[in-house]
Amino acid sequence: MKTGFTTGSCAAAAAKAAAYMLLGGRKKEQITITTPKGVVFSTHLEDIDQSPDAVSCAVKKDAGDDPDITDGILIYARVSYADKEDGATAGERIIIDGGRGIGRVTKPGLDQSVGEAAINHVPRQMIRQEVESVCRLFDHQGSLKVLIYAPEGERLAAQTFNPRLGIRGGISILGTSGIVEPMSSQALLDTIKVELNQRRALGEKEVVLAPGNYGLDFMKETYGYDLDKAVKCSNFIGASVDMAVELGFRAILYTGHIGKLIKVAGGIMNTHSREADCRLEILTALAATEGAQAVVLSQIMEAATTQEAVRILKDAGLCDRVMDNAAQRISFYLEKRAGGKLRCDCILFAKQDDNNAGYCKLAESKGVKEWYTLLAQDAEPQT
Repeated sequence: MKTGFTTGSCAAAAAKAAAYMLLGGRKKEQITITTPKGVVFSTHLEDIDQSPDAVSCAVKKDAGDDPDITDGILIYARVSYADKEDGATAGERIIIDGGRGIGRVTKPGLDQSVGEAAINHVPRQMIRQEVESVCRLFDHQGSLKVLIYAPEGERLAAQTFNPRLGIRGGISILGTSGIVEPMSSQALLDTIKVELNQRRALGEKEVVLAPGNYGLDFMKETYGYDLDKAVKCSNFIGASVDMAVELGFRAILYTGHIGKLIKVAGGIMNTHSREADCRLEILTALAATEGAQAVVLSQIMEAATTQEAVRILKDAGLCDRVMDNAAQRISFYLEKRAGGKLRCDCILFAKQDDNNAGYCKLAESKGVKEWYTLLAQDAEPQT
């Protein structure tokens, strides 16, 4: 699959080109930079606007084969001569800020401090490095101001995690390697880490994690908790535990559909189907420990879905015992992954029936009752 280039690479390339045209006085239609990964990025420049005091230009984002919502948008850089009003000092010759369509950080725990433009530290390093190389080329000793902006950023930001993270007004300028790898697992892991880090920065010591938003209504009705407030860990169950330990959380609560979390009852820590899929085998083994007859075990193994397996267990009068066993095993394996450094609890739910979109609780681990107060507090409106 075709790789692409990050918004950070686009911003750095546009900034380098604008600085070159400002200091050199000559129009430039192509620019080349080297990404942190060592890959050369050569790109065409668009929408060039030159004046004696400032130059702006844009680079079109190319995400390759990755389904990135910023693919094809223009990332602009405007480079101008800086003065004291811009914050120019002897020690900071390149002043970087965000303009229209670039988000502003409003909560602690992110890559940038509250009030700063959401231009992460690696893209900032890239921008600074490229602009400084142009300054050396033209022997420019003064300060320059680099303003990064993306006219479509505010519209697109609603489709990103930024509103959840407290980044308001636009997209973030991101990237650690400068390269976009299609369907990057690392990008998902980075997002989980950012959200967990932010919770810790806000002083939270317990955190709710969920693979996704299944069961929103169930969690609201049963526990008074808005599941959308949970950190979404996707399939990375074990990696999320590792991050929680690293960041110093003391307890985590996983809440999710039986079809995903039942795998954890077998010690599986990445629940993607290509990594492992023995849901029915685990349910069959658990049913066997509760004394299920051979015909029931055979039916579970032949079930098309975990939802069907739950129905079979209910008909056999074994569902409550099997699910309680599953919940305790999930808690056990999560705490084993954590090395005993934090408490891990879980809530399992499933659809009420095949024709009903609602959900019902199947089981919860023994420690969940201690979460009731925390869940209720999270449900209260923040003032």
